[in-house]
Amino acid sequence: MAQTNILNVGIIGAGMAFERLHLPAYQELGDKFRITALCDLDPEKTRALAGPLGLLEEDLYTDYRELAGRDDLQVIDIMVPIELNYKVTAGVAEVVSGRSRPPAIIGEKPLAPTLAQAKAHMELAKKYGVPILIAENYRYNEDVNILRDLVREGHTGETAYFFYHRIQDFPADMRKDTFAAKEWRQHPEFPGGIFYDSGVHDMAALRHIFGGIDEVFAFGRRQDSTLGQLAVVQVNLRFLSGLTGQYTFYAGGRELIDPPVGLRIIGDKGQIYQADRNSGVINLTYADGSARAIPYRPQRGFHNELLNLYNACTGKEPIAVTPEMAFGDAKTIFAILESLAEGVPVPVDEKPSYTPDYQGVHGEKATAQPAEY
Repeated sequence: MAQTNILNVGIIGAGMAFERLHLPAYQELGDKFRITALCDLDPEKTRALAGPLGLLEEDLYTDYRELAGRDDLQVIDIMVPIELNYKVTAGVAEVVSGRSRPPAIIGEKPLAPTLAQAKAHMELAKKYGVPILIAENYRYNEDVNILRDLVREGHTGETAYFFYHRIQDFPADMRKDTFAAKEWRQHPEFPGGIFYDSGVHDMAALRHIFGGIDEVFAFGRRQDSTLGQLAVVQVNLRFLSGLTGQYTFYAGGRELIDPPVGLRIIGDKGQIYQADRNSGVINLTYADGSARAIPYRPQRGFHNELLNLYNACTGKEPIAVTPEMAFGDAKTIFAILESLAEGVPVPVDEKPSYTPDYQGVHGEKATAQPAEY
């Protein structure tokens, strides 16, 4: 694969995530990826996309195993509802295993509807000898990586604590042409519902910035406005480093006060503030009265994750977000749900480092590149 210039991609799941999130990134990276096969249970979806993508009828599938059986694919990108993530990813991995150079799999987050399936998902790459990248776009977003570097490099001194307020107007969103309007999100067949679906991104970001989590202690409540799902979740977190912080998730409406609470990181020499992940700026205020603003491009994670996979497939750098990382993010959510149910602190990570030392996707020597902002 190291000699390949353009990688052929097979898509499983031709819904909103593909059309609105992944497809624009593939189009931007058209010199590196070519979509050559498309699969969805609804054949009308694939037929509607075939023309714009230049696909023939023979390139369209309703059975994901048949798509995975093609020998001309270097990448298979899976975008299905949460309750199907593990089943479909495991099925694809089984089909492509045994090849000398199996296609790399892009899997969605969260890994699975249950903790047991998430753990099994984490083990698929080694079980079948297949490279798997998890498309946790928050870990690839520019702002999350800037925040991580600011904290690790001590730009505001030693971090004392943080608080992160995440608001999602689910009652309004589910009446619009949004992801929240999907039936499987309104009436989920997995624990945690919209909190698991959305909160797993926030846990990925927090673990990316601050490292592994020692334990969580949570409270929450449900509301009719969110169809009986968790509307409020408040969590105290203690990290393996000793850092503590607070996270609040609210899905029952929009924030009316400006500026919003957002993310605030308090250090002994200054503070970091991000109003919203789409704001495009991270603000630093120092104890001496000075301040500066760091701009970033919002929502670049979808582009950056594909670029990372391309570089991994061509031996230039390792896969940056692995199933092991995503398992830790899912495990954190399930620990929060357990704490909610039992009313006690629940442990999460056991080791300070949860990043495996992977090489390129097929074992080529890969050199990790520093982030560029």
